[in-house]
Amino acid sequence: MNEERGSADAVPGFLRFFGGFKVSLEQAFRPRVTRQYPAEKRPKPPRSHGRHILNRYEDGMEKCIGCELCAGVCPADCIYVRGKDNPPDAPVSPGERYGYVYEINFLRCIHCDMCVEACPTGAITESKMFEFSFTNRADAIYTKKELLVGDDGKPKRLPFEDWREGEDEHSSAWMRATSPGGSAAYEGKIQWSGELGYGVRAPEGGQSGKRDDKATGNLSLEEILPEHFFDANRKGKSTRRAG
Repeated sequence: MNEERGSADAVPGFLRFFGGFKVSLEQAFRPRVTRQYPAEKRPKPPRSHGRHILNRYEDGMEKCIGCELCAGVCPADCIYVRGKDNPPDAPVSPGERYGYVYEINFLRCIHCDMCVEACPTGAITESKMFEFSFTNRADAIYTKKELLVGDDGKPKRLPFEDWREGEDEHSSAWMRATSPGGSAAYEGKIQWSGELGYGVRAPEGGQSGKRDDKATGNLSLEEILPEHFFDANRKGKSTRRAG
């Protein structure tokens, strides 16, 4: 230890000064990873959290039952729900009630996703689109008509939203729990109902190898951010680039 310290002290001070720029100089000669945003955007992982949506069952019925749990748990008080009894001749949801009024104020929303966790039917989830702006405050309040998925099961696109290819797919993939309550026995088992346009989603895989990334749409970091990885030893092993 003393020998190493002595050798370091033997280096002149001005050389040690330039040695501090070693990491910066190394990065200067590496390929650039900057993208020309917003013209060019990198693909988002399936579990990205963005603008909320209201889902439907495979038969077209709404999943929201108007229980108002999402509004009650919201810490930002940005959700307003009013439930109403289902009409016997033309029910909107399979339950006794449905969400007659559903509004989210995105000027308040902090995307904590507590509403998604509280929902007992998986009615409210989030898309991967999070880039949208408003010209007036009224546009920031999304109504049920704007939040409810279309006949194809995909989110509705509004004029002030910047949607890109694939951002309206697997809109509820991130909430597919693999081991509720920490029990690994539930991993790989389907525990949810089918969705309009998608059917019954495949279960997410954990760390035990029970996974089907093709079915769930999962992508590795190497696939999403290939420019941030490089072959360190030319033997097929990739390591994360420093910085």
